[in-house]
Amino acid sequence: MLTIFTTAKPFRGHIGIIQRNALKSWTLLHPDVEIILFGDDEGAAGVCAEYGLRHESHCERNEHGTKRLDYIFDRAQEIARHDILCYSNCDIILMADFCTAARKVGAKHPQFLMVGRRWDTDITDPVNFSAGDWQSDVIRRAIVANHQQTECYIDYFAFSRGLYLRKIPPLVIGRVFWDNWLIWCATGLGVPVVDASAVVLAVHQNHDYEYHPQGKLGVWNDEQAQRNLQLGGGWDHLRNMLDATEVLRLDGLKPNWISYWLTFKRCIAWAGRFLRFEVWNPILFFFLDITRPIRSALGLRSTAIRRSREKV
Repeated sequence: MLTIFTTAKPFRGHIGIIQRNALKSWTLLHPDVEIILFGDDEGAAGVCAEYGLRHESHCERNEHGTKRLDYIFDRAQEIARHDILCYSNCDIILMADFCTAARKVGAKHPQFLMVGRRWDTDITDPVNFSAGDWQSDVIRRAIVANHQQTECYIDYFAFSRGLYLRKIPPLVIGRVFWDNWLIWCATGLGVPVVDASAVVLAVHQNHDYEYHPQGKLGVWNDEQAQRNLQLGGGWDHLRNMLDATEVLRLDGLKPNWISYWLTFKRCIAWAGRFLRFEVWNPILFFFLDITRPIRSALGLRSTAIRRSREKV
């Protein structure tokens, strides 16, 4: 069926509540869903024992103690019981529509990446999962909040086993840019990327960023965020859900024509840079070099022209 893997922050306070909500919702997706929680954070072992999750307490970290994405993805692909995996941030409630979508995409494509936009929702208390209508209640709260995030916020990645195996640089979780890099990697490999936003209502439980001394600003701009950008190859290696090659709708998979337009624009921009730096600039500098003696004799060198203008 499906293996979902994640990592969490310490299970205390509000973040502990919403992480438990997310994990519990995943256990109810299907009897054969496997869930792997990485990390030895406070409370992780107890939650795994309570919910019957697989606990991988060891997690490679960088020199700052931040968890490494490459280790988590590689290890998950090595040990997962199933051939369809999903990394989800540990604050996302997933429901029946998610499994239906993953099943449809997996039946169509042997290799794929499925992503989707999230719905930001204020949830401060434990969800009553014993109630038969708990999904309806969570959906209602998300729709009332009416805040579906933009295509740049990517919180779950369902994909075929092996897609990312030993391909991810040592990016870290808890900072930005790694999610956009994962989409770029899939598109670069020629794997179908499916935007399931139209059929999957993934609920992001709002929270603060107190785990970082500078809050949300630090998550986006600190040294580790910038290192993620550098390790990922820079701005040219970032994509979002508009770059998905297909969209999943109620009536099935459809081509995403926006992605073709974006690809065309990038090709034009690349061609422009190539012409400027590889063709036009060399010709210009060659011309300037061979005409320098004449221009100097006529007083047409740029420094002379600048001085004459200053005198005027």
